[in-house]
Amino acid sequence: MDRERRASIPTGMLAFFFHDLCFKTEAHSFPDPFMNAVVDPNGPKLVNIASNPVPQGARVGFFRTQDKVQLRYALWPKSEGKHRGTICLVQGRTEFIEKYFETIEDFRRRGFSVATFDWRGQGGSDRLIPGKLGYVDRFEDYWCDLRSFHGEILLPDCPPPYYLVGHSMGGLASLFAAINDRLMFDRVFLSAPMLALDGQPLSMQGMARVCEALSFFGLGRLPVSRGADRPQSKANFPGNPLTSDLNRYMRSVDLLRAQPSLEVGAPTIRWAAAAMGAMAEAGRDEFPARVRIPLLMLAAARDEVVSTSAIEHLGLQMRTGRHAVIAGARHELFMENDMIRGQVLAALDAFITEQS
Repeated sequence: MDRERRASIPTGMLAFFFHDLCFKTEAHSFPDPFMNAVVDPNGPKLVNIASNPVPQGARVGFFRTQDKVQLRYALWPKSEGKHRGTICLVQGRTEFIEKYFETIEDFRRRGFSVATFDWRGQGGSDRLIPGKLGYVDRFEDYWCDLRSFHGEILLPDCPPPYYLVGHSMGGLASLFAAINDRLMFDRVFLSAPMLALDGQPLSMQGMARVCEALSFFGLGRLPVSRGADRPQSKANFPGNPLTSDLNRYMRSVDLLRAQPSLEVGAPTIRWAAAAMGAMAEAGRDEFPARVRIPLLMLAAARDEVVSTSAIEHLGLQMRTGRHAVIAGARHELFMENDMIRGQVLAALDAFITEQS
């Protein structure tokens, strides 16, 4: 069946579609929400440009992970409505805090505080090798980043309950967080999670083994890229795999022009080995049963970056999770046009906002 037809879900049905996934969050009783992080005034800053202003109330700082990597983070209090807790927002590969300012404002207007950080090796966090290539030793290092952020920043500085929202690579890391410690977050919402890559000559496990072998022979820091990969620019907007929205596409271009140090280039063979291995594990038959908390995955029907069919397959196997495919959407769901973003936020409202 054609993917577009199979995947289409009318916007008005989203709330109904997720209504029966009602693993109710326990009621909490807390004093007025507050965020008590002590931030160094001479510490890290956020890039502020006319097309992407910093949301008011930001508190920015560094923290160190358990393995001593320095990561940049930012916190915001809610801006409207009753207190609903804190959304922990984690990004995809190459992304950075500033890219999500609009989405952070969307969350704050719904009554959520927001906590986010740059993964190791990207954004304003420590780079792991010289230059701009994407690198990580093990995919488990991203779990170290998230676990450290949860313990060092989220628990002491942000009001509960806690919800995890992850995109692409951050979606895969969030999925492993959900099975590693199901008490960290009440619910998990994933945008186009990186569960597999289509068009590879081997399975994810096979690709991981090849990349591991190349890393063993000292080639782990060499870049890998697809022929179709192109840097973001206005000239490259037509036919791009990320978003159909020109203004949101160009916002990322403007941010990198204003602060080139945020840029991350092609992934390395070592990163590919780590990521392919994690995707292979997520594709094992026994993996869905390990997911034991309420979880919702959204896939993009026109995704050319990650595998939509892998998201559908996992979504059908999980006992405490669901999935939906957004018709007409490209990979970056939070950066898509207003109509598609409206569907994404409606799904988030039905799954998190209305249950909090």
